[in-house]
Amino acid sequence: MPRHRFALLTSLYAAQGLPYGFFTLVLPAVLREAGWSLTALSLLHFLALPWALKFLWAPAVDQRGARRSWLLGLQGVSIGLALALAWADLAPGSVALLAAVLLFNALAATQDIVTDGLAVRWLAARERGLANAIQVGAYRLGMVVGGGGLLWLYAQTSWPVVFTVMAGLLGLTTLPVWRMAEPERPPVSPVSVAPTTGASRLHLAWGWLHRAMTPGMLSCAALIFCFRFGDQMVSGVVIPFLRDQGVDKASLALMKGGVGSMACLAGAAVSGWWMMRVPRRDALLWTGLAQSLFFGLYIVVALGGGGLPWLWAATVIEGVVGTMATVALFALMMDASDPDHAGTDYTILASVVVAVGSLGTLAGGLVGDYLGYVWAFGIGAVLSAVGCVALVRWLDRHPPHERVAQAWRSVSA
Repeated sequence: MPRHRFALLTSLYAAQGLPYGFFTLVLPAVLREAGWSLTALSLLHFLALPWALKFLWAPAVDQRGARRSWLLGLQGVSIGLALALAWADLAPGSVALLAAVLLFNALAATQDIVTDGLAVRWLAARERGLANAIQVGAYRLGMVVGGGGLLWLYAQTSWPVVFTVMAGLLGLTTLPVWRMAEPERPPVSPVSVAPTTGASRLHLAWGWLHRAMTPGMLSCAALIFCFRFGDQMVSGVVIPFLRDQGVDKASLALMKGGVGSMACLAGAAVSGWWMMRVPRRDALLWTGLAQSLFFGLYIVVALGGGGLPWLWAATVIEGVVGTMATVALFALMMDASDPDHAGTDYTILASVVVAVGSLGTLAGGLVGDYLGYVWAFGIGAVLSAVGCVALVRWLDRHPPHERVAQAWRSVSA
């Protein structure tokens, strides 16, 4: 992969992780301390709704306008929003802060449509494991800074300082976009014709439905749901569980925002190397099953064993193995995306990932509130393993199209 593309993709994915890392780490910790229930905290994940709904506007973003202009505009608005929040009078849990989280997610989700489309069009199948390692690793790097770093800064200072620093960091991630050369558009197709009439605008607005109904797309979406639901049940209640185990905010910032995120970076680096050497099938099967197995560490602690050392071990192992499973899944999603409609196809599948995250987190919160953490972790682990096996067995017999079939059992595609 050329260096300028590496730098551009790294900076854009890191820009998405910066605000997300801060909001997903600090808000649950602060609001749990304020007395919010697990179910109420799980509802915070619905502020990520733009990530689940971005398929609705993906065709318009994917087929209209210059990609460089989209990226500069979206990054610029994000920087302006961070600076505006620096001057706002905010309190944890305020309506203004929650609305800002929603808007940040909408901007980042739209930027992701453009970025993912570039990645799918630029990369051959063999490079996609490395590309998704960059995607996950850079996103996690943004979360390290935005989660652990800005959480620590918030503990020492105030909201205005945090958002000013966030604006500066987002500005740095925008620099590679200025040097980006605008890539060529794919050949014109019925969905990609620039709209000039009301009928054609309506066609473009519903272009996501046309792409969703292409052969194999719905089956891929269902398989993603199976693969991710269980692990999202577990991960959605981990931070409240740590707080209820007596882990203070400073230790939580170090454990999840620092060490945990560094473990994810290590997992991304390992998976980028490994996935250039193994077929998609092996990568998904072994990382998915390993992730399910290691969820048992949380079950042991919830039963009263292990204590803090086991929580540290779970954080590191989950970071490495869970990231490897995510990279493998994202590479499969790129395989399933048509390069001529890359932003739309990948966005549809990525929206499923986000929707599963919200639903899985809600399910974990409900089970945790009514049955306890042991049941939440146990059910999540079992569903994670079953979903992994279901995905592999289905694709063994029914690869949706040739792009997936070539990468499924081969590393030379």
